[in-house]
Amino acid sequence: MDRREMRAYCLGKPGAWLDQPWEDDEVVKVGSRIFAFLGTGEAGATVGIKCGPNRDVADEWLHRYPADARVMPYIGRSGWNTLRLDGAIPADELVEAVDASYETVVAKLPRRERPATG
Repeated sequence: MDRREMRAYCLGKPGAWLDQPWEDDEVVKVGSRIFAFLGTGEAGATVGIKCGPNRDVADEWLHRYPADARVMPYIGRSGWNTLRLDGAIPADELVEAVDASYETVVAKLPRRERPATG
């Protein structure tokens, strides 16, 4: 999976929209909250996502893919990791991880910000 495919997948989620809150860094939000960090595209093909409710759960990614998963700076303690798109992590697992990040963020949004379903 490359960055372009990941960006398209993220933007295909209900209510998802692209934002650039810091210079050229791209993030994908639902409502007012980020569920995927796509970076600038120059730093390599990665996605930053919520990989669990806490650091212990998110650390499972680090153990399974030590060369392709790392703790995100600043927000990593809350369960956010950076995952390489062009490494050993299978595309289906990356998609599942994005889905889980999206669902986690949507569940915490105020009802008025949640995307309409069906």
